[in-house]
Amino acid sequence: MTSGIVIVLLIVVALFGDQLAPYPYNEMHLSDRLSGPSSQYLLGTDQTGRDVLSRIIFGARISILVGLTVTTISVIISTLMGGISGFVGGKPDMIVQRLVDSWIAFPGLLLMLTVISIVGKGLLQIILILGISGGIAGARVIRSAVIGIRESIYFEMAEAVGSSRWRSFIRHVLPNITPVIIISFSTSVGGVIMALASLGFLGFGLPPAIPDWGGMLSREGRKYMEAAPWIALWPGLCLTVTIYSLNMFGDAVRDLLDPRLRGETAHDH
Repeated sequence: MTSGIVIVLLIVVALFGDQLAPYPYNEMHLSDRLSGPSSQYLLGTDQTGRDVLSRIIFGARISILVGLTVTTISVIISTLMGGISGFVGGKPDMIVQRLVDSWIAFPGLLLMLTVISIVGKGLLQIILILGISGGIAGARVIRSAVIGIRESIYFEMAEAVGSSRWRSFIRHVLPNITPVIIISFSTSVGGVIMALASLGFLGFGLPPAIPDWGGMLSREGRKYMEAAPWIALWPGLCLTVTIYSLNMFGDAVRDLLDPRLRGETAHDH
């Protein structure tokens, strides 16, 4: 519940950032550069006099936008690849799974850095790269769920009474893997935000004009950490709280929707 409250607050900040931010995120006040937290600048300013609070608020908008968009793309790709692969089976399934194995064999961060260095930086490029990468890697989870349903008795009964394979897929498979899809979505958003922050910290993230928490840690935060520690403290704290809350909320959703976990919990009690 606490994590859910944090996530709701984060979404409110992202939606109403223009009204909540005291200054435009790129507005410079050179006479107040590297000023500490005060009544005028609640979280201080950076090396060019930009308000840290305003940049963190707009960074929350970027994190939420990228997290939700990338996760949606990933879930769609995972559902299509894993669902159709597990349902069809045979040689198509083997080919798709070897592709997934090959993709997972590469270190994820290294693969993303390589692709970004080729296609260039930008919000759209990062969303597509993270979305496709996460979708291919997550296809195996959906495939396992589909195979479990395909081998169940009620699925065999549906086919025995004359239901076509694709009708059975739409009426029996997709509704029964919906909890798995929801769990996958809820547990992936935090990882996407972390991946975005990692790319920004390594200098492969969004352009410097766009505020994101990882970039704030890497650029001004790392360079001025000793002279102005608040520049690195606040974006790092926001990342920590956000990712922890998203992961805890994802675990709670999984506990609610996964009947196996409900059974284990009841048995333990």
